[in-house]
Amino acid sequence: MAGTLTEKSVVLWAWLSGAVLTIAVGGLVGYVVVKGAGSLSLHLVFGDTAPLDAMLLRRQVFDGIFPAMLGTLALVGLSITISVPIGVAAGIYMAEFAAPRIKAVFGLFFDILAGIPSILVGLFGFSVAVFLHHRVSDRIMPCLLISALSLAFLVLPYLIRTTQVALESLPRQVRITAPALGATRLQTLFWVLLPQSLSGIVSGVILSIGRCAEDTAVIMLTGVVATAGVPTSVLANYEALPFFIYTISAQYADQAELMRGYGAAIVLLAICALLFILATLIRHRLADHLLYGAR
Repeated sequence: MAGTLTEKSVVLWAWLSGAVLTIAVGGLVGYVVVKGAGSLSLHLVFGDTAPLDAMLLRRQVFDGIFPAMLGTLALVGLSITISVPIGVAAGIYMAEFAAPRIKAVFGLFFDILAGIPSILVGLFGFSVAVFLHHRVSDRIMPCLLISALSLAFLVLPYLIRTTQVALESLPRQVRITAPALGATRLQTLFWVLLPQSLSGIVSGVILSIGRCAEDTAVIMLTGVVATAGVPTSVLANYEALPFFIYTISAQYADQAELMRGYGAAIVLLAICALLFILATLIRHRLADHLLYGAR
């Protein structure tokens, strides 16, 4: 009887916690949408520039968030491209190949790395840019590439840990079935373990996408500026939506300008949602490919 009562209490607490979290997230998103919906327009995105001219890069947008949108997409895409292969490979090593002592040491290192404030990562990226500017080439300055590398460094612990946990949490029956049929260790890994753990791995990728898209402290020190326009190369300055929202919130002159910040926040949420959906679709396609490839 006591066990049943305890189980019901745990379930009730879990439901209440989930409800509170859902209400909090819904309230936050709803507040931003209500405040910024009125400012959503082509003028917010393109300013006084013709949309077609802006999208074809014929004319620069000066009073809209179009360059910041492209800068954010470029930043997130480059960061994820750098961090995902390294993070997933390191997570596979930690889960499947590392000796217990090595796993303990590196696990502690990754946990400490995950707790480093983002402003310190930004300062490190700025220091790297200064070093490269003086020691390698005077063309290297704080830029899109330095920001992407810094953000990749910032999200690596999440990717490594989620990949490791996703693989280690697989049931023993899943692990022993393929070797019992004659599969090698690598065949078991690529055709059985990775497809079964893709959901957890992609969860880490989605978390990393959100972190890269929203972080302001890192990019403030490593290359973002207010009026850079569309980035022309990875060594150029760029604009980004988080920095635009920060500057508008800190320096707005009137209520209409503040509403533009809320509108930019809605656009940032939409971009993150689209990236999450894309990551989920890639997960399904990759899982199907690995599954049917194994057959």
